[in-house]
Amino acid sequence: MTAAPHPTAARAASAARTAATRPGTRPLLLSAAVAGPLWSALSLAQALGREGFDLTRHPLSALSNGDLGWLQIANFVVAGLLTVAGAVGLRRALAGTPGGVWTPRLVAAYGVGMVAAGVFVMEPADGFPVGTPAGMPAALGWTSFAHMAAGSLSFAALIAACYVLARHFARTGDRTRAALSVAAGTALLLGDGWAMTGGALGSLTLAAGAITAMLWVSAVAVRLLRTL
Repeated sequence: MTAAPHPTAARAASAARTAATRPGTRPLLLSAAVAGPLWSALSLAQALGREGFDLTRHPLSALSNGDLGWLQIANFVVAGLLTVAGAVGLRRALAGTPGGVWTPRLVAAYGVGMVAAGVFVMEPADGFPVGTPAGMPAALGWTSFAHMAAGSLSFAALIAACYVLARHFARTGDRTRAALSVAAGTALLLGDGWAMTGGALGSLTLAAGAITAMLWVSAVAVRLLRTL
């Protein structure tokens, strides 16, 4: 005798079928699927290839400085716009399910924060780009504060999105993905918190946490694509 499907899971499947009938849903979800891996790959490639950059000391945002800084600026803006577009796909695919309202809102806020973090660039600091004096500048300009505010918005929204996704998966009976959602959000929460305290290797823990959470949102988008 076949067990009856979880009622919330059945609603999720119904939402996916409805989303599939709307034009543009697949490209929108694909945008969310691509955004995390794109930003992560380009950031890490630059971290390995840019002279003077040290991920144990410099945040990935610092790559927006120097002759090749335009590449990281574009990386932030493009990945952020893809994320905002992807949030529309998530809204369609998750409609009527637990977390179906707040997950896309939070993902959209995370994407807007990324765009803003690309527009407002941190000042050169701590020896990067090459030739910059060691340590932090005596005073930070307004663009650095704007960048930090944008980053705080983006990270807070991304952490919350992961926890809301955990609720979604728990309610649909997918305990494994619920646990992975919690793990992804917590990785960013702890990584960012450690960096904010000035802890050793803070930029590295922040990068690891951010990339983990970003890739998880992309993985969820891939899963939803497969249900369409």
